[in-house]
Amino acid sequence: MDAFAGEVKTLRNWYAIANEIENYSDVDAEFDPALVGRLQHAADGKPLRPIRMHTPTFREFTSDEIKGCGKNSFPAFSITGPACALNCDHCQAKILEPMIPATNPEELDRRVRDMVMLQDLKGFLVSGGSNKRNEVPYDRYYPVIEKLKRDFPYLQIAMHSALMGEAKAKTMEAAGVDVVMTDVIGHQDTIRDVYHLDRSIDDYEETLRALRTTKMSVVPHIIIGLHYGRMLGETNALEMIARHNVDSLVLVVVMPFYAPKDRPFAIVDTSEIGDFFLAARRKLPDRRVQLGCARPAGLHKVVTDAYAVMAGLDGIAFPADGAVAMARAIGRPVDQQHACCSMAVDGAQAEMPCVA
Repeated sequence: MDAFAGEVKTLRNWYAIANEIENYSDVDAEFDPALVGRLQHAADGKPLRPIRMHTPTFREFTSDEIKGCGKNSFPAFSITGPACALNCDHCQAKILEPMIPATNPEELDRRVRDMVMLQDLKGFLVSGGSNKRNEVPYDRYYPVIEKLKRDFPYLQIAMHSALMGEAKAKTMEAAGVDVVMTDVIGHQDTIRDVYHLDRSIDDYEETLRALRTTKMSVVPHIIIGLHYGRMLGETNALEMIARHNVDSLVLVVVMPFYAPKDRPFAIVDTSEIGDFFLAARRKLPDRRVQLGCARPAGLHKVVTDAYAVMAGLDGIAFPADGAVAMARAIGRPVDQQHACCSMAVDGAQAEMPCVA
């Protein structure tokens, strides 16, 4: 039996259930009955997996159903501050702006040690902007990370890898990194047009292969709608990821408000997103598949998160109102963790409670 499995449930009609939930009716949420039928059919007669609602502490969060922590015990650092040489169309480096700048190794060391003393730090993410080859200049930071891990071995350390080969992956592992995250792009046009990058699909697969030669937990991300809001290489990216025995998969949805005015992004249809959730669940039946932080807000998020619940995804970061009610209504056990969903691997996650 699946390690995540719970009790087998006799299933009521999920479309009817969704339309009975007050959080959905209050905002006039509309669901695709054919898609909901496919999602229910995929689950029918099978044990229903628990679902974890992630409320990472690097962002304030509250909803009608669950509360955030309000204490940053897992911060994110950018070693380039807000700068990125690629300036990809989907992001425009905006994703780096909320991160804590640590533009030299000494600054990272000082900030982490201060946080250990003052706020019960549980771990941290190290990221940064890429160069023109989609590589992040981590090399001079590894000695500091190694020393921090030696002095505070309980800290869970995550890094975004960008593109790298086996030698770089081994260096990252040797520094003490626990979890490595990497975006996977499945179409050459997207690499060229959206990322402005002269690299190939094979470079992304080579990165997965290189990371899998280490003992780090490998958590790839797929950005749904990355090609200007159109589904293009997502299925190929999923196929690549399935070939490399990853620890878990994080799905996010492109957010069109970051795009330049002359290259606008469409908003991905929620039904397309729901179908891709189902495809990912089927492709990686024995791995955690999570819905990460990034996705359009408002009613779109409400519907997207409901489909994530119905598709059997294992976790949702910052869930929209209604997601908890939907999970419970169809018989999925719900719990909550104040930590990044990428840190949930192998069916378990380090306890990261909110400390007052």
